[in-house]
Amino acid sequence: MATYYSEDHEWITVEGDVATLGITQHAADQLGEVVFVEQRETGDEFEKGGEIGVIESVKAASEIYAPLDGEVVEVNEALADNPGALNESPEGDAWIYKIKLSDASQLDDLMDLDGYKALIG
Repeated sequence: MATYYSEDHEWITVEGDVATLGITQHAADQLGEVVFVEQRETGDEFEKGGEIGVIESVKAASEIYAPLDGEVVEVNEALADNPGALNESPEGDAWIYKIKLSDASQLDDLMDLDGYKALIG
């Protein structure tokens, strides 16, 4: 399973034509205590670069932008009851969406771990 990273501090793992998306530990650290997550619904379609949700923390609200074209096939419902999971396990159990990819070639525009580490340097 390959993992990719976006400049918007999201991680994406891909299995077949389904990608799991979440925020990186760096993003969670920058946000501070997460108090609310606004998510799209299963079946919603979106285009790369479009807003697909909002994460609110005690410091600020930050939009989640789609790193790829796709359709939401699963939403992590646990975040509604426990948005703070994004602070506890942002790159694990606190994934945000599972997305059916529309164009897997868009993965080429994302970074690997080394590229992401260089970005956040």
